[in-house]
Amino acid sequence: MAPIARLSVFVAVCLVLLVADLRFRYLEVMRNALSVVTYPLQMAAATPADFVRNASRYFATLVEVQLENADLRRQRLTSGERLLRFELLEQENAQLRELLGMSRRVGVESIAADILYNAPDPFARKVILDRGAQQGVEAGLAVVDAKGVVGQVTRVHPVQSEVTLLTDRNQSIPVSVVRNGVRGVLFGTGRGRLEMRFVLADADIREGDQLVTSGLDGIFVPGLPVAQVTGVDRVSDAFARIDCEPLAAIETSVQVLVIGRTAYPPPPAPDPKER
Repeated sequence: MAPIARLSVFVAVCLVLLVADLRFRYLEVMRNALSVVTYPLQMAAATPADFVRNASRYFATLVEVQLENADLRRQRLTSGERLLRFELLEQENAQLRELLGMSRRVGVESIAADILYNAPDPFARKVILDRGAQQGVEAGLAVVDAKGVVGQVTRVHPVQSEVTLLTDRNQSIPVSVVRNGVRGVLFGTGRGRLEMRFVLADADIREGDQLVTSGLDGIFVPGLPVAQVTGVDRVSDAFARIDCEPLAAIETSVQVLVIGRTAYPPPPAPDPKER
């Protein structure tokens, strides 16, 4: 049979099948059977494309989530830094207000200074201030914070000065008890504590008593808060052993006042009865 004839026969058969399927649905069963047979092949062919599409969507979502998390972390860090700076400013302002209150309470000329660092001396309790001779600081001046006495200027440079802390073992300061005026001398122990000496064993001193500067040395202004009595030991017949803790935040203070020398009172006049 000629090719044209064969083509004509195939076309005629296709037309007959098409018309018959449209009108009588003769090929429905065959189509269903073929779809069942070819479904695994279709799924197998579509699986790589679905995998690639789903993987792309997953990684895109993962990258988006990571970017969002990084942005949230940055925002949280920024907020935390701002909050920390705000809290530090609040603390500094509170300390400055307390220091201003101490300056008014002392009622004398004073120099505001910041503690820069601890002096590099393992055998002494000293700090370095950011004020020196150019700002009017002199050796021997008293140094206080908002709570009480911190120490005494012992060395002066042009723009810095060295302060020996109250707790240094070589530091001493005359004090008196607020409650009854009993006097003694407070010494540093070198261990962050203080000891009041030269007090008679039968003196009226008890735990909790507040100690202030007596001013008898002509260096510290009278009435500055110094320490609180934490223990009284009357083991000796002559003198009592009195342990104290400083009222000033000696280990943590940053802002301090250097009390000017011009405000110091003159030494007390001798008692005529003692002559």
